[in-house]
Amino acid sequence: MHLDESRENFCLGVFVPALATEMEKKAATVLCIDDEQTALHLRQSVLESAGYRVLTAKSGARGMEVFRSQSVHAVVLDYWMADMNGMQVAREIRKLNPKVPIIILSAYGELLDESLGIADLWIRKGEEDPQYLLSSLEELLKNRPIASQRV
Repeated sequence: MHLDESRENFCLGVFVPALATEMEKKAATVLCIDDEQTALHLRQSVLESAGYRVLTAKSGARGMEVFRSQSVHAVVLDYWMADMNGMQVAREIRKLNPKVPIIILSAYGELLDESLGIADLWIRKGEEDPQYLLSSLEELLKNRPIASQRV
């Protein structure tokens, strides 16, 4: 509890412990894959500020290495990357673990049809709202228990 008596009016602030869903988020590890460093860093900051543990990879191939070697609960990746596109990465991840949530970001709307059935969610890059990404990720994780995804 915090009490501020510095002015005529009193201000009382009460700090409440995080809800269970917030605490569960801290146990979730999200792998972000994007060959654009600025976008990768921005997503990492957004996810970490929401309590997620974030692993990053600057290429599809490196993302697959990280996915194979770490316990990953969800994947957020860009569609257009130099070495592998997002659909190739998503297909490889699905072979290893068909239940891990995958969110693909792309600047091209026509890729939506291609990603159906492989990605759990497609978000138009450039229009991505950090709050939408967070709420979507939370919803996807809520429907799947936080358990080791390591293969």
